[in-house]
Amino acid sequence: MTDGIFIGRGEEHPQHLLLARANRHGLVAGATGTGKTVTLQVLAEGFSRAGVPVFFPDMKGDVAGMALPGSPQAKTHEAFTKRAAELGLASYAYADNPVVLWDLFGQQGHPVRTTVSEMGPLLLARLMGLNDTQEGVLNVAFRYADEQGLLVLDLKDLQQLLAHCADNAAELAARYGNVTRPTVGAIQRQLLTLEAQGGANFFGEPALDIADMMAVEPDGRGRINILAADRLMQAPRLYSTFLLWLLSELFEELPEVGDPEKPRLVFFFDEAHLLFDEAPKALLERVEQVVRLIRSKGVGVYFCTQNPVDIPDSVAGQLGNRIQHALRAFTPKDQKAVRAAAETFRPNPKVDVRQAITELRVGEALVSVLDAKGAPTPVERTLVAPPVGRVGPLTEAERKVLLASSPVAGRYEEVVDRESAYEILLARAEARNAEAEAAKAAKEAERAARERARAEAAAARAHRQSPRGRAEAELARVATSVGRSMANQVGRSLVRGLLGGLFGGRR
Repeated sequence: MTDGIFIGRGEEHPQHLLLARANRHGLVAGATGTGKTVTLQVLAEGFSRAGVPVFFPDMKGDVAGMALPGSPQAKTHEAFTKRAAELGLASYAYADNPVVLWDLFGQQGHPVRTTVSEMGPLLLARLMGLNDTQEGVLNVAFRYADEQGLLVLDLKDLQQLLAHCADNAAELAARYGNVTRPTVGAIQRQLLTLEAQGGANFFGEPALDIADMMAVEPDGRGRINILAADRLMQAPRLYSTFLLWLLSELFEELPEVGDPEKPRLVFFFDEAHLLFDEAPKALLERVEQVVRLIRSKGVGVYFCTQNPVDIPDSVAGQLGNRIQHALRAFTPKDQKAVRAAAETFRPNPKVDVRQAITELRVGEALVSVLDAKGAPTPVERTLVAPPVGRVGPLTEAERKVLLASSPVAGRYEEVVDRESAYEILLARAEARNAEAEAAKAAKEAERAARERARAEAAAARAHRQSPRGRAEAELARVATSVGRSMANQVGRSLVRGLLGGLFGGRR
């Protein structure tokens, strides 16, 4: 293992990215078509050869080809062999790379999933574009789920949880603050939009095991994890939130290691401006915190963007290794970007940085990296080395072979749906409905009994008040009176007979 990655040859010195300083992060910038993707591939291959795993988004579908060696029949062959000769690389030869393919949609690579709980309310709010009020209600839902011991794993769990919150809005508002049905409904609508964009594929189990991305192959090369992002770019908020989640997971799970001899993982963040576009303050603070502190976990983060001013100053100030490809200066905004990029380099009296940025040819860049003491080297105009892997896409047949022979084949393909918030809350709702139906039935039976009693009483009154009823009542009265009179006469006769017998009454 060498102590650095050969980037290319400057006008004065060879340019190497020191492995011991590679976790101090970096920036690769430049206009479209200036060679950024090839530079990223050179860095990824260099890290892999040094035993450092890499995470690499494939934005246009033309990076996954590095799994296979370059070919003399490729369009780039002549340009790369010429560049290798110009750099004096006598041993330049094509080679493959240990690539594992991933895809949030599970079509061009192994599925990548996480749970809703692991994503958390802050990133979910960003993902769904919620306002402050809606984010507050989402926090309440997560707090309630935690207190109730509910697992919120996938989107149907979250939907059921939100429905439960809507049904119990008054109770939750009394405990946690204002919760209204309209706000919950707005979150549910955004959740449907997220599901339509493919978010349902991302949330669930089995969740990604970070260790599978941080593996080193038996031959000592670091695994290059390539994420299919061409379709993902149609949902840029999902793309940027996923990458930020992955960074956050690394930050939370990895132990502190300080400044190791080489990084434990290098993370490329292509189209980095998508992370910062319309990002709320809380999210920007989270990004800044993760980038600042993840260095001590042995992870290097390399942002790639067309314009260096896309990166906020609080984050850009932490990017010690810089590779700047050509920029255009056609508009005032472009000229401002050129000036800003030029001012970020350590000056070199032999290089007019502002002018050089607009004159760089394809595959050439201005390079300044951290030296052994951690100080940036003077900027140099550098011809970037050619990659050894194929530059271009994989065919469908080649992709199928790679997936079938992958070290993680079969580990993530089958979805696991265990009992969670959806099943528990649905069962509770069904039980409550059954109790409500039973109570309603009992109440209906009681009401019916009361109605029957009232009807019978009313019928009796109506009967008594009818002519026949009155006649029957009179006959009953007369019969009762006659019976009483006869009983009285019989009684008196018995008494007289008895008394006469006792006292010897006259005959």
